[in-house]
Amino acid sequence: MTPAVRALARAAMAARPVPLSEVQARAELLARYSSSYLVPAEVFTAFAAELTDRRRPGGPFAALCINGRRWFRYRSVHYDTPDLRSFHDHRQHGRLRYRLRERLYADTGERQLEVKLKGRHGRTVKHRQPLMPGYQAPAGAPRDFLAGVLDRAYGIAAPADLGRALETEYTRATFVADGQRVTCDIGLVCRDLETGRTVRADGGLVLVETKTSGRLTEADRLLARHGLQAAEFTKYCGGLSALRPHLYANHPRGAVRTAFPTAAAA
Repeated sequence: MTPAVRALARAAMAARPVPLSEVQARAELLARYSSSYLVPAEVFTAFAAELTDRRRPGGPFAALCINGRRWFRYRSVHYDTPDLRSFHDHRQHGRLRYRLRERLYADTGERQLEVKLKGRHGRTVKHRQPLMPGYQAPAGAPRDFLAGVLDRAYGIAAPADLGRALETEYTRATFVADGQRVTCDIGLVCRDLETGRTVRADGGLVLVETKTSGRLTEADRLLARHGLQAAEFTKYCGGLSALRPHLYANHPRGAVRTAFPTAAAA
């Protein structure tokens, strides 16, 4: 058991459990601002204890609980063009950038297509399309969904040559308070669907993302007090950079090196 696994399990079990309906009611946040942090397990333990402290003004953060589970396995397939247009648009902070993925919630069997749009001011808007469990969607379904979202949101066409680029797997616990959500991911594994290579994130790190309709959350302030700054890191861009050396050479290396130290050393 890695330090991150122990830290996440202890934090989730210490918090008051709440169902998915309460999480959605208090902080669904399909339109939001978010920040990512690469948090050492020992710092995460202290941070989570502060979030879930029952003496917290306004009440403690609670943990998502479904059928008795408080942490959940996720698997996502990320789509991109052969020249990695989505990847490069995000790296270069393109004005009309987006990411497309198919996500599987492994513990429930739920599947959905998701498009995440991000504008110049950093606001993310997520669009979802549920998929039937066990149903094999037509090959063109991801592009068709993306095309509809991009036409409505940006008035632009979707690329014609989308393909599967990267698969990610990880385990997540979610903490929620009114208007705030904090997702905490461990055990990240990224698989390059072009080469078959895989890379694992540092087992001593928890990947924390704060989400809110405003700019700074209480969680951001707590992490700052622990000496942490937001990292320019996403699972897609970070994982693909760690797996493809020519991309890594052109990526801000600090976050990739921290998340994937074995790949950076290689």
